Amino acid sequence: MKKLFLIIGAPGSGKTTDAQLIAKNNSNITHYSTGDMLREEVAKASELGLEIDSYISQGLIVPISIAIKTITNALKNAPTEIVIIDGYPRSMEQLEALDKYLKSDDSLKLVSVIEVKVSKETAKDRVLGRARGADDNTEVFDNRLKIFTEPLAEIEAFYTSKNLLKTIDGEREIEEIVSEMEAFINSQV
Repeated sequence: MKKLFLIIGAPGSGKTTDAQLIAKNNSNITHYSTGDMLREEVAKASELGLEIDSYISQGLIVPISIAIKTITNALKNAPTEIVIIDGYPRSMEQLEALDKYLKSDDSLKLVSVIEVKVSKETAKDRVLGRARGADDNTEVFDNRLKIFTEPLAEIEAFYTSKNLLKTIDGEREIEEIVSEMEAFINSQV
């Protein structure tokens, strides 16, 4: 059975970097970033990539059907038993689709959802400081943060009610954050 950990947090919270470092430190953990998976498809300039880009370039959420297909393919093909996916879910619709999928597939178990909490100021400084792509500017960042924030309370409440939500302070040094997250993941498997 594959054990799944989801890492959520505002754009710029460090969730991708944290997950990458954990996977690098643990050969039994595979990390996938929904953002990276979608950006890779855009880079291929495939028909699907162009469709994805039309959403990402505006800071909008990629449609559920595309995201679920991308995620479930990754999970099924993961080379390890433990899989970390960051940046998902970002809406109740995504959460419900993933929850429905997980209920229908007993080869996967959602172990925990880890939320990396940062202030709006920290998130904005980090995103605008890295400027990875066309989606990293003030207007798009503000839209991405709004899209992240609007469903957050409902997402937190859903996972809290299932005793799956773990919150981590993302305002600290990266080594501290990764150490706490890594210890938590290893304590759950």
